[in-house]
Amino acid sequence: MSRTNRKITIPVSIGYGLTDIMGGGAFTVIGAWLLYFYTTFVGLSPVEAASIVAIARIVDAIVSLFMGSFTDHFYKNYLGKKFGRRRFFLLIGAPLMLVYALLWVEGMNYAFYLAVYLAFEIIAAMVLIPWETLPSEMTRDFNSRTKLSTCRMFLSASGTFLATFIPGLLINYFGEHNANAYLINGIVFAVLFMLCVLVSWKVTWERELTPEMKAELETTRTARSLNEKLVAFGGLFKEYASTLKVRAFRKHLAIYLFSFTAKDVYNTVFVFFCVYCLNVSSSLAGTLLSMSIVGLPVTLAAGVAIIKYGPSRLYIFAYSLMMLCLGGFFLVYQFPTDNKVVLLVILAGVYQVGRCVLEFTPWNVFPFIPDIDEMITRQRREGLFAAVMTFSRKTTVAIATFIVGLLLQSGGFVKGSQVQPQEAINTIAMLLFIGTAGLLLIALWQALTFHLNKRTHKIFVDEVERLKAHGLKSDVTAETRHIVEDLTGYNYDKLWYSDAVKAGAEVKQASTLS
Repeated sequence: MSRTNRKITIPVSIGYGLTDIMGGGAFTVIGAWLLYFYTTFVGLSPVEAASIVAIARIVDAIVSLFMGSFTDHFYKNYLGKKFGRRRFFLLIGAPLMLVYALLWVEGMNYAFYLAVYLAFEIIAAMVLIPWETLPSEMTRDFNSRTKLSTCRMFLSASGTFLATFIPGLLINYFGEHNANAYLINGIVFAVLFMLCVLVSWKVTWERELTPEMKAELETTRTARSLNEKLVAFGGLFKEYASTLKVRAFRKHLAIYLFSFTAKDVYNTVFVFFCVYCLNVSSSLAGTLLSMSIVGLPVTLAAGVAIIKYGPSRLYIFAYSLMMLCLGGFFLVYQFPTDNKVVLLVILAGVYQVGRCVLEFTPWNVFPFIPDIDEMITRQRREGLFAAVMTFSRKTTVAIATFIVGLLLQSGGFVKGSQVQPQEAINTIAMLLFIGTAGLLLIALWQALTFHLNKRTHKIFVDEVERLKAHGLKSDVTAETRHIVEDLTGYNYDKLWYSDAVKAGAEVKQASTLS
């Protein structure tokens, strides 16, 4: 059976989505517990702990930037031809997932933790960037891609739940002051991540090479000079920058970055907030975070809702709900009651509904962005967009994590101490409430004018197919023209021209002016 005729079944979608147990689980554990582990058990200061995350993610972000373009062109190499330009990296990345366990070894120095975390970030990027492009590779159908993304996000929610539930159980079993709970948790998840990535490699596929790709393979490649390589290197940055010319992608990227950074600030500070501001145990903090289990049914409901209502309404729902819960946490903090634990459980559960929709929506939207880019460039650049997404995300989370660590230390946080001064407690509360809510408000502002949904995407793709079939641009309807211009950010009349046509138009314009 041709790869283009394969069906996106539920088992295939589940197999594809398993990798996001790593994507969701690993970084949930890191976001929720790593700074706490480093400052409480390893003896690092908040700035030292945060700098490990920041340095590693900035280096990783740079690596990720090149990874997308590298996989776009990997079909030209022997390994890419044999194993696939995307899937090859899942195959070699799976056993390397075991590095994750080393993050949670006690008694090492700063350099060790930095090196291990840097290695894991790079391995994760090597797997996730090509994996994120696979829905665009496997099908162009909106519903089929939504099926893939829904299963992915359901499994990501499962990973998030396991990543918060299992540490809470282990901490409760071993005790609040025993670091073995974190190491055992790391070993269990490292093995799980390896198995998940292997399954995804097994069940997925990539689209057939286009005629242009095949022609390029048949072309004899000559060795390039150093100057030509430098020019090509500079051209790569121009390609990355060109993704930001797509209006829908600019809005999508802003929504993604601000909302996910808000979630990161919440996750990073929440354990500190529970232990030092609310005076409850870290195991209870883990239990509250494990309310992410509500994300399992919510993900399925969101899969239906995104088709019926579109991404914009889901964004508005998610951010509004999360900010409402932040207000509830603030009231519990300011006005303690005997029912504090019950209120915290309810608020944590409702918050996780919003968080699940927040995480679900951007990665359901992403596979449709390259379709919009195709109208502008007449190319398929999934890897490029995935790399820009990953680079931007890791850069912002690195900056945010470092700022959190810097503010904690400047706010008087005492490493290794079970009691913190009032100034540090106020800083933790400010980070949770003002930091998270402020970023969510910016994301909400962008979401209000985001118009990519099932209906507009179908109209857009139909127009691309019509033009591919040599349809006349003058035959475009007014509605289609408006949708194309809104999503691309370009005047319709300037779209869908080959380089040859552009060159001819420029020559004609030049001769007219002369």
